[in-house]
Amino acid sequence: MTEKVNVQMNRAGRFEPRGGADCGTMNPKQLLLYAAAQCAGQTAAAIMKRERMTPKSFEISVSGDLSTETLRAESIFTCFHVIYNVSCAGESDCAKASHALELTHDKYCGLVQMLSRIAPVSREIAVVNTQPVNA
Repeated sequence: MTEKVNVQMNRAGRFEPRGGADCGTMNPKQLLLYAAAQCAGQTAAAIMKRERMTPKSFEISVSGDLSTETLRAESIFTCFHVIYNVSCAGESDCAKASHALELTHDKYCGLVQMLSRIAPVSREIAVVNTQPVNA
């Protein structure tokens, strides 16, 4: 069984769960994934801010495969997968965002690092330039 949590950065720069979920309706395993998404999002946003760039949009999806077919108290995660989706307004911002996400995932996000001690953590980084290209 796979558990999954999606968060999206709002206009105020805070990350909120997508799909109408909130912490009060999440099970403990989803809360762990949510905490990892929050940590990664806040860490990446801080790095991007230091680089003087603000993404146009920023979403993070964190999923984890469980050891059982159905959710049980004794279920444990066997692997995790993090997907970072960022839209930027220019090529230089795309490069800064990519670098910030790599640093976040590989070095600075404590929760992603903690998850990697539990089970393997894979990642996907998608950074899109929304600015039209001059021909």
